[in-house]
Amino acid sequence: MNSDLALLRLLQLASPGLPVGGFTYSQGLEWAVEAGWVRDIASFSAWQREQLHDTLGYLDWPVLARLYRASQARDAEAFGHWSRFLLANRETAELRLEEQQRRGADTHARRLATGPGPGLACQPGTQPAGRHGLAWRPLVDPAAPVGLGHGFAWLEGAVMAGVKLVPFGQQAAQTLLRDLGEELSSVLDHALALDDDQLGGGLPLLAIASSRHETQYTRLFRS
Repeated sequence: MNSDLALLRLLQLASPGLPVGGFTYSQGLEWAVEAGWVRDIASFSAWQREQLHDTLGYLDWPVLARLYRASQARDAEAFGHWSRFLLANRETAELRLEEQQRRGADTHARRLATGPGPGLACQPGTQPAGRHGLAWRPLVDPAAPVGLGHGFAWLEGAVMAGVKLVPFGQQAAQTLLRDLGEELSSVLDHALALDDDQLGGGLPLLAIASSRHETQYTRLFRS
């Protein structure tokens, strides 16, 4: 596959527009807005920046790199281990359910985009296992472009949720995508250099917001 076509497939698979349900989740933001923790563009930016540096930087991205390496080595044991590790670090039932639901839909979308993949990607687990582990192996090398695609898809989904919930307009949304997006590359570089014993995310306010959202009386986003 030539580089242009690989890039196009990468953009297709990274898009929140895929039928993976990303647009239906707020990852606790909806309750954070109701509680007054997030009330304007500045507090929204701070809320997402914490997740970028902690959750993506110390969990999603380094685990994604290990899934990528396991897929290259056809190491089913390592692939399963890191998939389970990521799921175990999702601190609420809502976040775990989101991972599992989006993982199934992502695997199906990947097959539609690229054709059937090797069996490792069919293991039960998490979204990166289905979408970013073996899913893109035929498309790009090394893992860094895959990580950036994953990170930008997460950021775009979060900003679109903010448009509905905070709320703010499209011009502000594009400014947030630009400003927060500029941090993706440096955080990714740091994430890919971490050792195994440095991995793990933990944001107590995110966990509280997600768990409270599970029983929030009125909701726009899925739980």
